[in-house]
Amino acid sequence: MKANIGPLDRAIRITAGLALLGAGYYFKSWWGLIGIVPLLTAVFRFCPAYVPMGLSSCPRPDEK
Repeated sequence: MKANIGPLDRAIRITAGLALLGAGYYFKSWWGLIGIVPLLTAVFRFCPAYVPMGLSSCPRPDEK
């Protein structure tokens, strides 16, 4: 698994995941557990949905 999530994308996923988990807890709904998905993709820096489309938000090696 080659990393395909860049720093900005990762920060957005962490924020969204925590917000979903918090909303699920606040409203006492199991739907909040969907927040685990963006958190896991941020932790592993890999999004399987990006692969078929050939997307990557990682900076190119020459842009570092």
